[in-house]
Amino acid sequence: MKFCTEHGEVIVAPDVFSTLAGHAATRCFGVKGMAARSVGDGIVGLLRREHIARGVKVTFQPEKGMIGVALHIVVDHGVNIPVITRSIMSEVRYVLEKCTGVKVGKMSVFVDAIMAEPEKTQAPKKGGAKTLDK
Repeated sequence: MKFCTEHGEVIVAPDVFSTLAGHAATRCFGVKGMAARSVGDGIVGLLRREHIARGVKVTFQPEKGMIGVALHIVVDHGVNIPVITRSIMSEVRYVLEKCTGVKVGKMSVFVDAIMAEPEKTQAPKKGGAKTLDK
């Protein structure tokens, strides 16, 4: 996206918007990470930090001076999805507008998967079972 200032022209690469949005979203409570969907089989994968921008789609609307953002996320099991998606939208909008000066128009958050925590098994206590003496 191109900006004109009194000092000259500034060009911000599209990946900058995607990376900023991905990092802002993953810092929010309840978000495990960004999701990448395999087009062929519909399997959702959790993206590593260095590929975080692949879970974000940014659309440019230069005539309005705005961008649109679509986020694909993986959340923790047991979170309140409507609440955390509102939080994510607010945080991502704030970060993008603060860092780039570009207004964010339409924003969508897609919860592609819920990461269940592995069941925890209790280790047997040392000394075995205790008996009560009467």
